[in-house]
Amino acid sequence: MPKQFHLGWFLHGSSVQAWGEPWTGAIGRDWRVPELFCDMARALERACFDYLLIEDSSYIGESFGGSREIYLRNGLSVPRQDPSVIATLMAAATSRIGIVPTLSTFAYPPYLLARLVASLDQVSNGRIGWNMVTGSSDFAAMNYGLPGMPEHDLRYDMADEYMAAVNALWDSWEPGAILADTDSGVLVDHTKVHAVNFEGKWFKTRGPLNSGPCVQGRPVIAQAGGSARGRRFAAQHADTIVASVKGVAGMRAYRDDVRAHAIAAGRNPDDIKVLFTVAPELGDTMEEAMLRHRQRLARAEAQVPNLLAHFGKITNIDFGQYDLDTPVDQLDLWTNGHQQLLDEFRRFAGKRSLRQAMFAYRGNPGSIELIGTPDAVASQMAEAMEEAGGDGFLLSLGNVSRRAIAEVADGLVPALQARGLVRRAYEFTHFRDNLRAF
Repeated sequence: MPKQFHLGWFLHGSSVQAWGEPWTGAIGRDWRVPELFCDMARALERACFDYLLIEDSSYIGESFGGSREIYLRNGLSVPRQDPSVIATLMAAATSRIGIVPTLSTFAYPPYLLARLVASLDQVSNGRIGWNMVTGSSDFAAMNYGLPGMPEHDLRYDMADEYMAAVNALWDSWEPGAILADTDSGVLVDHTKVHAVNFEGKWFKTRGPLNSGPCVQGRPVIAQAGGSARGRRFAAQHADTIVASVKGVAGMRAYRDDVRAHAIAAGRNPDDIKVLFTVAPELGDTMEEAMLRHRQRLARAEAQVPNLLAHFGKITNIDFGQYDLDTPVDQLDLWTNGHQQLLDEFRRFAGKRSLRQAMFAYRGNPGSIELIGTPDAVASQMAEAMEEAGGDGFLLSLGNVSRRAIAEVADGLVPALQARGLVRRAYEFTHFRDNLRAF
């Protein structure tokens, strides 16, 4: 019996950004009511995905040429709705799949976040995760009245303290605190609910939570630590990690590094599931899959400025100031944002021009290239997972359409199930238990 692996979906938080792509219908008009996302959650639940992660940012990009024009004109991560609202609707539309909104530590005081996430975990019956991010954009920070973002590694120091605060709040209700004993007339055992009185260098909260406990005790924590400091943080706190590294060797090295950090932190590394991003290109035949791959590459080649604008948004770099034919190794690129992505891009670029490098880098998104029939792609995924050592894949398709969802849920997943690579049914009721099932 082959070793099973986990499946998640990295959902770019605005359905409208697929506007103009094939098979996206009237998404430019229908994005306000997220029925597509609810349909998606139901489809992925039928396919027994572990979770659906809702990526987010709370600002409009203006890194490219110092202007918002390219972002607004092309719908690059805008409009974008609050992920906690979308998560609530998705949870209401499903009963087993994990739902993971992205919420930034700089935007939510610890008490507000702990209460919001606990409430979501309650109404979903223990199916909520939190994609814990520190934020990376000065523009986003300014939207919340801050002068800008702290230095990269300092953000993680602050996040360690933030995690201590929210964990203390979630733990302020002991197991069994709610009695609901009609004979004695006692709803809550007051001896099992405790003040927190947390006071750190950056955060302070009194507690206890008034929302009551999380169904899971604590929510599932997702994290995307890519830098050296980010990996240490993820190994300390995360239940699942979003990993975007190129190549099977890079996948194995990343996972081994995180597991080593987990052991150093006194954790069982098997409790941390590392899922690698992929964007499979599927077709009924290999020829059809290759045709669709070439068509997507052609669209990407025509949209290099858009790709650079989006990459600049998440790295805080104005790529609009550079000649596209300048070799990347001649550019002085630095970021206080996503350092691992920038480092990986520079290594990947080599001596390529900025145009060539961005097309090659974003034209083939994900850790490995997956192209072919559902059965062929299932075989490719099995081989890569065997070589990388685990723990699963996080599908990340920018062009979210009902067709793309159906091809995965009703085409690729049955091929994976036939090989015994992914589950056919959920083993447990709660998200964390399913994540740790294998």
